[in-house]
Amino acid sequence: MPELPDVEGFRKVLVSCGQGRTIRRVDVRDAGVLHGTSGRRLRDALEGRRFTEPERHGKWLLAHTSGPTLLLHFGMTGRLLCARPDDAVEAHDRVLFTLSGDRQLRYRDQRKLRGLWLADDDAGLARVMGRQGPDALAVGRADFEAALSSRRGRIKTTLTDQSVLAGLGNLLADEILWRAGVHPRVRAGDLTDDERRRLYTHMRRTLRSAVTAGCVPPRDAWLTGHRDDPDPLCPRCGTHLRRTRLAGRGTVWCPRCQPDADGAGRGRNPP
Repeated sequence: MPELPDVEGFRKVLVSCGQGRTIRRVDVRDAGVLHGTSGRRLRDALEGRRFTEPERHGKWLLAHTSGPTLLLHFGMTGRLLCARPDDAVEAHDRVLFTLSGDRQLRYRDQRKLRGLWLADDDAGLARVMGRQGPDALAVGRADFEAALSSRRGRIKTTLTDQSVLAGLGNLLADEILWRAGVHPRVRAGDLTDDERRRLYTHMRRTLRSAVTAGCVPPRDAWLTGHRDDPDPLCPRCGTHLRRTRLAGRGTVWCPRCQPDADGAGRGRNPP
């Protein structure tokens, strides 16, 4: 599933392929990815407009133009690619934006769980995006700690709640919790000051590394590199990893590096 690092990569694709270019043609090949708009309205609103500097907030990509803003959310399988107009079109290329300078942006999505929206102003952006917390890559330590301390839910669920903190998904949350030595079932409001500091530090480090890679990389030294193994072992201590579901999400953790939620061993640094 695309998370913050993937969407930041899509923002860079839009910058390099589309920023400053005029939208010559919009070809909607599958209107099932459009929300609150039609293919005709999308064409009328965007053809002849110019892409300006895009933004990313959490998992949302805001493709600003000289007119309305095109909002893209990538769900589980969405991607944004740069091509040339005469390149072969693939089955899951849902919307094509042919641009000046012989470029074409393509929204590709196999499962079509999210898609594209249009917004004319800030109020429209807010309606489409809903309540969003601060961006996980930009949030300051004080705001991060304040957001966690006011929540009563489990820390894994809190980290993936986009109204609390925007941009973290399942893989990132598990990775950050493992690095910080925090059990996913600990209640956010029960975290110690040291645990909150560790979470923030490891979130920043993990995001910087993942943004550079353009994804949450399945490296051998990362939890992500082992979570799908048949018999996964912790890359730090070699303990057998455990699995559960929290709020419907598959969750992986190390019982040695991440002490139980009952508080046993809490407050110490992970091995």
